[in-house]
Amino acid sequence: MSLEENVINQCKLWLEKIIIDLNFCPFAKKEFVNDTIAYAVDGSADIEEALQALLVQCQRLDDEPAIATTLMIFSEGFQTFDQFLDLIDIAQPFIFSQGYEGTYQIATFHPHYQFGGVAKDDVTNFTNRSPFPILHLIREDDMARAVNAHPDPEGIPERNMDVAREKGQAFFQSFLHQLAKD
Repeated sequence: MSLEENVINQCKLWLEKIIIDLNFCPFAKKEFVNDTIAYAVDGSADIEEALQALLVQCQRLDDEPAIATTLMIFSEGFQTFDQFLDLIDIAQPFIFSQGYEGTYQIATFHPHYQFGGVAKDDVTNFTNRSPFPILHLIREDDMARAVNAHPDPEGIPERNMDVAREKGQAFFQSFLHQLAKD
């Protein structure tokens, strides 16, 4: 199995067992089951290279309407959360500057994700912790439709934090540790 296949498989398992099974994102299951998620593995650690790769993925979404969403997975770069934050600070304004404002938005996941104002070891950070740094490109129109169809979109973050607290830190650490070994 190639490195890229291994990275994608780890992310698919994380999506299935954490994001979907724990219902952290009530919109993910449909796309996962329908196989409309694109997985783009990028090995760069340079912000400019990563932004160009992100632009390529935006263009891919433009060209391939059957793809609902893209996970841009950084297999090598942006391993510290501070490095990833530097990328995040630039990524959304960058794609807007390329004409994608109102078209795509970016959600973020990282192995060391930490919400602002939340302690580093707070279990609720695991709602956005992933096996690799990930920029999730989402079609804004699709997201708006999904949110409008959901009975309580404002309650999703609080429910996710409750589930994370219920599962506990050991559950998430064990899952991510095992995932890295497989």
